[in-house]
Amino acid sequence: MGSPAGSSLLGPEDRSRDPAVRSRHRGSNPPNAPHQRTAAEGVSDRRRSSSQSKSSKTEILPSQKGNLGKGGVSKVSSELRKLCLEDFPARETRPKPTETSEVVFGVAPCLLALTQKRRKAYQLLVKDGETSQRASVVTICEEAHRRGVQVSRVSKRDLDKMSSGGVHQGVCLRASPLSFLPVDAESDASGAGVPLWLVLDRIQDPMNLGAILRSAYFLGVDKVVSSLRHSCPLSPVVSKASSGVLEVMGVYGCDGLEDMLRSRAAGGWQVVGTVGADPGESQVPVIPCSDFQVTGPTMVVMGGEGEGLPGKLLSVCQTLLTIPAGRVLSPGVDSLNVSVAAGILLHSLLLCLRGGSGPC
Repeated sequence: MGSPAGSSLLGPEDRSRDPAVRSRHRGSNPPNAPHQRTAAEGVSDRRRSSSQSKSSKTEILPSQKGNLGKGGVSKVSSELRKLCLEDFPARETRPKPTETSEVVFGVAPCLLALTQKRRKAYQLLVKDGETSQRASVVTICEEAHRRGVQVSRVSKRDLDKMSSGGVHQGVCLRASPLSFLPVDAESDASGAGVPLWLVLDRIQDPMNLGAILRSAYFLGVDKVVSSLRHSCPLSPVVSKASSGVLEVMGVYGCDGLEDMLRSRAAGGWQVVGTVGADPGESQVPVIPCSDFQVTGPTMVVMGGEGEGLPGKLLSVCQTLLTIPAGRVLSPGVDSLNVSVAAGILLHSLLLCLRGGSGPC
């Protein structure tokens, strides 16, 4: 009788002892071959390794070693330790705000959005891992915790998606959007000194608008007014490009810049336009920006990328300012980026007005 028939006559206990049967159960390994782990054993080992890794993370974090006192006792406050060590769920159910929300991203925009309270904050999302232990991120978490804003840890992939690929620095904030402020009688009020407003027409690149706001705030511009038509909205990209200035400095919106400028000019304001290095023929005086001095309430008007100021706004201006080039320019390279030009112009106009040193 052959082997197959013989094996079929064995009882259960006999079959379990039969070498051929054991070989079929274990695979093709010979009896003396090295033991190979099964898939179940590999999963078990990985679970034990993951469990040990998680438990070791909650002992002493690398970022806290500098805060240990004698005997290894942490000097960090209990609230801060809770924020540092709390295992925020990686996938929490996102809150459903009653209002429209957007995602602010980046360390400075998120922190200023929380502290300035111009937005309603719904949820702070922090990149899981060592990023959540950085001092700047811990400060944001503390501020959110203090204001009762939910703090959750998520993956870098989630943050990349929420910020549409922007440089989020490991932190995003779900919050209500910002809107343009109305230009009215209240907005005319200014602090001590001669007021200077920056008026923007059709700035469409959010990176340019953010950079302009950052320079305007730093140099001391009193108000920034933007056209509502054909201009980019006050988006999180603008906030990031402004390094959070958008969260601090309100931006006013106007649907009719020409009427607003004429009204201010009739009220005694100087309306000053800006043109390129080669303005061409103009019925309005064109002078270098370094030759102009702010002596009364002034509005500096800048046009958008490409075309600059339209004719209807140029006709309102009493003076046009230009930035002289430092060399003979090649065709096609005859102007500055609008945000760079804004920084140069504003520095030149505000240097003496705000009490700075240097030539006027």
